[in-house]
Amino acid sequence: MTTPLEDSRNPAPARRRRTGLYLLPFLLFVILAGFFLAQLMSGRDGSVVPSALLDAPAPETDLPALAGMNVPGLRSADFAGKVTLVNVFASWCAPCREEHPTLIQLAKEKRFSLVGLNYKDKEDNARGFLGELGNPYAAIGVDASGRKGIDWGVYGVPETFVIGRDGRIAYKFVGPLTSEGVSKKLMPAIEAAMTKTPSQ
Repeated sequence: MTTPLEDSRNPAPARRRRTGLYLLPFLLFVILAGFFLAQLMSGRDGSVVPSALLDAPAPETDLPALAGMNVPGLRSADFAGKVTLVNVFASWCAPCREEHPTLIQLAKEKRFSLVGLNYKDKEDNARGFLGELGNPYAAIGVDASGRKGIDWGVYGVPETFVIGRDGRIAYKFVGPLTSEGVSKKLMPAIEAAMTKTPSQ
């Protein structure tokens, strides 16, 4: 171990140590940047998040209706026999506002049902959000505590699940829906779910 007196006689080792300390943050930055660049170059789709629930039965759900919207609450028993999109949304979620015109368009499609899971929201705010932008949902379940969202494996909002006629989760889309996301990813998943018989 060197003493301050030795360092003053021979400053080179102390200078090297200080230089090494200055380089450490730069080296950490280079390592992290390399990691993120590798993720970007991998071609992996960021909207696809692995889910343990894929091809599993939709979680048992019985959520109360959003008062004042004239649509029922969200019940998993209602998924049986038809393809259902479950869209997780909240009034405080900016991307939910972005995707809303896309949901309004999807609601015009009569081959499947579009329902909403209102996540960790205040009911007044949710009503105001849908009153301003329009209500695309045939049913809305209120998950004020977020506990049911945990059962669904929700990472954040918005997220959209495709439930097959057998009541199983066929696909999960993470992030705001866009026309491109719908045409290239969501609709193919919906079409596959519609052609699959409940026994398959």
